[in-house]
Amino acid sequence: MRDVERNYSMGGEVIAALAGVSFEIQAGEFVAIIGASGSGKSTLMNILGCLDTPSRGSYQLRGQDVRALSDDALSDLRNREIGFIFQNFQLLPRASALDNVALPLVYRGLRLRERRALARRALERVGLAQRAAHKPNELSGGQRQRVSIARALVAEPSLLLADEPTGNLDTVTGRDILALFHELHAAGNTIVVVTHEPAIAGRCPRAIRLSDGRIVDDRRVEAAQ
Repeated sequence: MRDVERNYSMGGEVIAALAGVSFEIQAGEFVAIIGASGSGKSTLMNILGCLDTPSRGSYQLRGQDVRALSDDALSDLRNREIGFIFQNFQLLPRASALDNVALPLVYRGLRLRERRALARRALERVGLAQRAAHKPNELSGGQRQRVSIARALVAEPSLLLADEPTGNLDTVTGRDILALFHELHAAGNTIVVVTHEPAIAGRCPRAIRLSDGRIVDDRRVEAAQ
């Protein structure tokens, strides 16, 4: 990101959600974006995830400037390059864990057998192979988040983007999910976690702090797993 601004018009007034944000994340990094409500982190997450584009400045994902892309090209970029992990899991309630994980592969045009084989492999990576046939209401909160992580992993994206991934989990389960992120990071995945919790950011190797739409701190920390 280079001098990224994101402005919104509200009631005739221009609101600056991001005001000149610049940073670079290398492949294989594990980074927390931390800030209080209203700091701009949700806007930043939307731009990182190609759900929104900057008003000014540039955001390049693997060499592609997202501001230059059409809506269809942005959609294709999201599907190829980004795996999303949400606070509320966003799983299809009537689908099995296996079919939830396989869903992003439908848009790749893969056959059913291949989709399910890749989904099983992703569930194995998060320790849930034995729960493949279970529906979300048959799983604990931690298990549902693991299914969400497997779904994000299944298409082998270049970036895993997690929005408050422990927000709906108890403390012990949240620690387990963070431990899984550390395992995925050790395996070479690039991970960005958006959070308002200092304890979560403190367990990531790098933390970027936002306040009033600006970066006020960017430091590497000793991550305690």
